[in-house]
Amino acid sequence: MSRQAPLILDFDRSIGVIPGATTIGLNDWQEAIRFGCTLRTFDRLRRHLDALVPADYGTVLMGSGDYHHLTWPLVERQRARGPFQLVVFDNHPDNMRFPWGIHCGSWVRKVAMLPYVSHVHVVGITSGDIGAKHAWENYLRPLRAGKLSYWCMDVDVSWAARFGLADAFHRFDHPDALTCAFIEQLRRAPQATYLSIDKDAFSVATARTNWDQGLIEEHHAMAIIEALRGRIIASDINGEVSAYAYTTWWKRMLSGMDGQEPVPQTELDTWQAQQRALNTRLLEAIAASSV
Repeated sequence: MSRQAPLILDFDRSIGVIPGATTIGLNDWQEAIRFGCTLRTFDRLRRHLDALVPADYGTVLMGSGDYHHLTWPLVERQRARGPFQLVVFDNHPDNMRFPWGIHCGSWVRKVAMLPYVSHVHVVGITSGDIGAKHAWENYLRPLRAGKLSYWCMDVDVSWAARFGLADAFHRFDHPDALTCAFIEQLRRAPQATYLSIDKDAFSVATARTNWDQGLIEEHHAMAIIEALRGRIIASDINGEVSAYAYTTWWKRMLSGMDGQEPVPQTELDTWQAQQRALNTRLLEAIAASSV
């Protein structure tokens, strides 16, 4: 994988030029897929991508974190390489209830229960989505089954013990402590790994997004990627910042409820330049740690 060209799934034109990358233009799908969609619509996109995606490719870049549900079919494309674990950098659990299909905050449940995925670690959560007020919104089955772990900071998760889920929650006071503990976990249980990076897990100093953001700095991410050296079988990156106005009323409503702020047009170029420079460094680090 380390020698393969990146693949850009270009929904929102936020990624920019990456030398040598293969780009698939998907702007016509933006309204239908962004943030969430029905399973029927998602299956149509799967079939469309199956016809276009090359057999071999490197890290996939998909634009905004509003497309993180695309990790689900990308993981499924690696089924023949299983078993493997999934390591996800994200400020949110992406394991939340969404009864109308699939969306960027509900896909982890789908992946965690795949038989060839040994475990999913979501690393860097500071969102209240895993706090007591939102406990009922989390899918508990993968947590109970021992297939999913949350690595978190700055949120009270004491409720989990009352439901017998304490082993699935790893809470820390600082990203340094979280990073050290997670690297130790990787050392104790080395496995082939699919790596998925949503840059909203990072601090605003590292990468600005239009979601609420976490505390991880670039050096924490790089240390974890280095700890995965020789074990990354596939990867994706999202969390680019892009401005978009939904025409679908329920997407406007739900994205507003999730706290998505409009991107200041005066800041967009600066934020995207910061993101693209970080992407270059992440791609280099992932390539060095890939199988």
